[in-house]
Amino acid sequence: MAVGPEMLTSGASGRVNALLSVRAWRTVVRVLTTVCLLMLRVFGYPKRAASEKVAEEKQASVVRLPAAIVPRRVTVDQEVAVRRALAIRRVREDRDHRSVRDYSLFVTPRGATVFTQTWTPFSKDIRAVLVLLHGLNEHSSRYTEFAKQLNGVGIKVFGMDWIGHGGSDGLHAYVHSLDDAVADLKALLDSVISENPSLPCFCFAHSTGAAIVLKAALDPKIESHVSGIVVTSPAVGVKPSHPIFAVIAPIASYLLPRYQCQAANKSGTVVSRDPEALLAKYSDPLVYTGAIRVRTGCEILRVSAYLQENLRRLRVPFLVLHGSSDAVTDPEGSKKLYEEASSTDKTIKLYEGLLHDILFEPERQTVTYDILEWLNERV
Repeated sequence: MAVGPEMLTSGASGRVNALLSVRAWRTVVRVLTTVCLLMLRVFGYPKRAASEKVAEEKQASVVRLPAAIVPRRVTVDQEVAVRRALAIRRVREDRDHRSVRDYSLFVTPRGATVFTQTWTPFSKDIRAVLVLLHGLNEHSSRYTEFAKQLNGVGIKVFGMDWIGHGGSDGLHAYVHSLDDAVADLKALLDSVISENPSLPCFCFAHSTGAAIVLKAALDPKIESHVSGIVVTSPAVGVKPSHPIFAVIAPIASYLLPRYQCQAANKSGTVVSRDPEALLAKYSDPLVYTGAIRVRTGCEILRVSAYLQENLRRLRVPFLVLHGSSDAVTDPEGSKKLYEEASSTDKTIKLYEGLLHDILFEPERQTVTYDILEWLNERV
């Protein structure tokens, strides 16, 4: 496919304007006030005298815990059970003749339970296997149609809901460390490769999932066993909604990691130009639609910065695809990936005017065709 003209911009003027605007400064004041109050809550309350404590202990022997502490684990477990049941039901109810769909619960070395599923070609010989990783706030079943198109060319697909997403363990959309997701991916890859030793293994991932795959691919062991990776809209170039968030994120993530920070969301950001695709995404109960959790956002910034410093270590063959109008992850990050990676087999495709979720854009068939063509040439 012909690549349209590229939109080159440093983004510097936008950041300067953001710093000077009254609205931006109000946001900064609100955030700093919140951080100060949190620090006061954690460190600032004076300790009572020992005599007061002894007197109080004599008066009552009942220990009262804050209500928020008691139900958190129970609430999260219940939430996970509901999400997992829905993820399983969607697999069981799929009767599409093109593929045989199944699921399994994969226990990681950390003891967490991760939901995985497979799409196996119904009437074609399996020529390769591919491990699929979704993006932030979504889940692997959103890529069912894409997986079945891969089945159509003889590629068996293994999807994983990474921690805090879909049918996997964890508070919805909360990621304590993206390195946990990287470790889980490596464990799944080890399993897939050991079960299919004679087949080439590929990876596909979107957005933050792409950052997870790229970091895993820096491991020499993974590099030696993976035949190639395909990444769409990778979270290599990620800018916070305001520069101040990059500064305070590590502090805030330590003080209140699960807090949903509405101010950190980029207002008005659209991920697709297809209204039906947007409706399907945001009405899906397995898709997280709340404000980003502080720790999760901090982890994305951390891994994105790590990748930018280590792109030269990447040697795996790869295809990177990005929409020029993506407002979530910066297309310049994909260009940097392409230019700096040491891979001798690397391809970049930039689609003029496309937004973040390029497999859910009106031009999705063109994007899918480009991916299938790249994979077919390497199977």
